[in-house]
Amino acid sequence: MADESDNNDENLTDPRAARRKKLQAIRSLGLDPWGGRFEGHQSVVAIREQLDQVVYRTEDGKTVPLPDFDAQGEDFNFRQWKADQGKGELVGPKVRAAGRIVLHRNKGKLHFIDLKDMTGKIQLMVGQKQVGDDWKVVEQVDLGDIIGVDGTLTVSNTGEVSISAERVHFLTKTLDPPPEKHHGLNDPELRQRMRYVDLIHTDGVMDTFLARTRIVRSIRDTLAERDFVEVEGPTLHSIAGGAAARPFNTHHNALDIPLFLRIALELHLKRLLVGGIERVYELGRVYRNEGISPKHNPEFTMLEVYEAYGDYNTMMDLTEACIVNGIRAMRNSHPHPSPPPKGEGAMSSPPTCGEGLGEGGNLVLPWKDTTIDFTPPFARKTYDELFAEHTGVDPHDAAGVAALAEEIGFETKGRHPDVIKSDVFEEKVEDALAGPVFVTDYPASICPLTKRKRDNPEVAERFELFIDGMEVANAYTELNDPDLQEELFKTQLDGLSEEDSMAKMDTDFIRALRNGMPPAGGLGIGIDRLVMLLTNSQSIRDVILFPLLRPETS
Repeated sequence: MADESDNNDENLTDPRAARRKKLQAIRSLGLDPWGGRFEGHQSVVAIREQLDQVVYRTEDGKTVPLPDFDAQGEDFNFRQWKADQGKGELVGPKVRAAGRIVLHRNKGKLHFIDLKDMTGKIQLMVGQKQVGDDWKVVEQVDLGDIIGVDGTLTVSNTGEVSISAERVHFLTKTLDPPPEKHHGLNDPELRQRMRYVDLIHTDGVMDTFLARTRIVRSIRDTLAERDFVEVEGPTLHSIAGGAAARPFNTHHNALDIPLFLRIALELHLKRLLVGGIERVYELGRVYRNEGISPKHNPEFTMLEVYEAYGDYNTMMDLTEACIVNGIRAMRNSHPHPSPPPKGEGAMSSPPTCGEGLGEGGNLVLPWKDTTIDFTPPFARKTYDELFAEHTGVDPHDAAGVAALAEEIGFETKGRHPDVIKSDVFEEKVEDALAGPVFVTDYPASICPLTKRKRDNPEVAERFELFIDGMEVANAYTELNDPDLQEELFKTQLDGLSEEDSMAKMDTDFIRALRNGMPPAGGLGIGIDRLVMLLTNSQSIRDVILFPLLRPETS
């Protein structure tokens, strides 16, 4: 599995046996191969920030600042630069680092080691003379081992920012060899199953998940700035309501009742609007017992937000703010990227998430082989005008819509006209929406939780945000008429399957509405899809740390 050519002691038939042998050697040195507390270490990025403290001090006491390596170009000869300053030495601050060995070059009495932590990589120069008795530890290290180092920040002769080691501390032995250096962990399922290995050895993966964290944190910050209250609702529901989806079924033994894993956050958050929490949201997992695809995972993260006295226009503005602020946060997900390595045994650094944003913080991001411009305001077009634009059929011509549906291959007999139109919209329009575009004003009959437009009760005040054919957000002007809501819960549209219907009676929710829910806007954003788009990830499974997989077979 592993390419251990840089570690002479591991060129054995069984590299795992070689690692076990070194494990015993470490113990024989009186060291714990599993390490312990290691205080006072700095992150790699924090260590790199101290580069401006490294100077060249000549024998006559003159201190010369280092040149700007980025401005010098690839052909810059640092060794010659030092010679031009006269005899002397580099002087830098004392630093302490900890991380995993991802590259190891044995040059006899000098080892070059790339040490990686969650912020980046830095080269260690470990000399036998400089580390003294710790050389016995250095002789037992393998790729993947976790070590600590005390030393001096410096720059190698080839211009690589490095730590000149003075002490080496063994912190954890790795018993399994890493993937082959030149082939990596390429199987997508293996990468998802062994995400811990993927994070260590696949370029860019750590950056993607750190970017996700910053995006989510940014969304929380955006809502906090607007005085929204974060809550946690139940994940076990007695009614699978709030969305049209097939639930996961379970059973509570003590109460002897069937339950469902939640498919939406909506109905409990609206209860809180009734209770007087006027700006409320939850950011949590929902579960839908549906297919798996590059855009779908059975469990995913949803943001649902409700604002009293708002409407779906309020939610459009909020959606734009969450996305734009998320992009800005992602841009800083690796605020001090390591420069491309130039030195001995160097490996190329992955691009950081947010690369391609451009100077001045423009909001154009790379996506597949093109770009997406997230500069607000996003386009806003009605459902009917997009239907006409992309199908050439008048959306109010039920016969024409039905004919097109039949031409596509949809059954139309005995089905509600708006259900037929919805099928055609999904087939012909959604994939064509490059976006970002807010699709507004849906047929009211397919939106049972949405308030109707005052001047046209056939139209619901709803939008969906589409980007490159993916629905990323869904929002309503919320229905707060308890009698109409009760009637709609009872209405099963012709031709709509039970799992695609939201006609699920929730009597307690109706009772809550009878206690008075203020007019409100509500918003749902699929966090995983949003992160996909912002990090240029082509599969939802690339932005979920542990997506659902079949159990391994022995």
